Amino acid sequence: MEDDGPTIRMSTMETAITEYDYGPEPCEIHEGSETSVLQPGIMSIVFYLVFALGLLGNTMVLWVLLKVLRLKTMTDVCLLNLALSDLLTVLSMPLWALQIQGHHFGGDAVCKVMAGAYHLGFYSGILFVTLMSIDRYLAIVHAVAAMGTRTLRYGVGVSLVIWTISFCAALPEAIFAGMVPEENVTQCQRNWQESAKTWMLLRNFGENTVGLLISLPVMVYCYVRILLVLRKVRNSKRGRAMKLVFAIVVAFVIFWVPYNVVVFLDTLQKLEVLDNCTVLQKITVAMEVTETLALVHCCVNPVIYAFVGEKFRKCLAKYILRVKLYQTTSIHSKASENETSNTAL
Repeated sequence: MEDDGPTIRMSTMETAITEYDYGPEPCEIHEGSETSVLQPGIMSIVFYLVFALGLLGNTMVLWVLLKVLRLKTMTDVCLLNLALSDLLTVLSMPLWALQIQGHHFGGDAVCKVMAGAYHLGFYSGILFVTLMSIDRYLAIVHAVAAMGTRTLRYGVGVSLVIWTISFCAALPEAIFAGMVPEENVTQCQRNWQESAKTWMLLRNFGENTVGLLISLPVMVYCYVRILLVLRKVRNSKRGRAMKLVFAIVVAFVIFWVPYNVVVFLDTLQKLEVLDNCTVLQKITVAMEVTETLALVHCCVNPVIYAFVGEKFRKCLAKYILRVKLYQTTSIHSKASENETSNTAL
């Protein structure tokens, strides 16, 4: 199964017939057939909505962090990098939407940038979510012992490591991406050439390692320990903290776990463990739906990790109130000046 588009996998972005050797007759999947759930028009709308909402939310997060909070803690650094990571994915959405609509421009160079930016955002986003889980765990479960490690300098150092790992993981996606002509239609696709199966398996293994084998167990462990500690705390903030923790875990499970499970099933299919045409068609549909769902997570992150946070909300509300007071004062001052200038001498 060739991967196209920011869902560089999505079957709706495939314009040619993909054949799989399952015996005497190949298994064929056509664009727009019954195997496709999300049509190109629907996908374009989804990408534009993700772009608009994600750009607004993550830009607001960056603005508040840099203008109001001014990056004082490791948590602020995590929020900043998570917003940057989501913006990488968000900014690539209009290009993919235009491609779905048949508009192609820039050649291989633009295609490589699109694929590289999308996957850089993919890997870094999941890793920064995991880092935030660890940061919250240290702040609540080991509050005293972790004071020396939860510093701004430590946060910057870990962030650089995560960006380096994400860049290395996304580099093959950019290298092998290119404009491939098929059936008189040119699409931005992976061009694995002779080593297609090996690279596909490595890609799937990398995504499952980051999304399932590392991030999910770490998050579950951190938040279970956090909830156990919060149950013993008797104060007014306990309820809000538990709701926030619950929202974080549920959001990750809903948006990312289904996609990673389908990637694992896709790996089994490529290894011919699931050697059935019907199963392949169902995996194709599931990949299309779950990866689109995972894309939406970059719009949800600003709400979960920033606007739900009490400190962030208060800072934003205080700044907005200050701006309104300034505007009101300016209006009154201008009105007073006008009255004075119109007074007869």
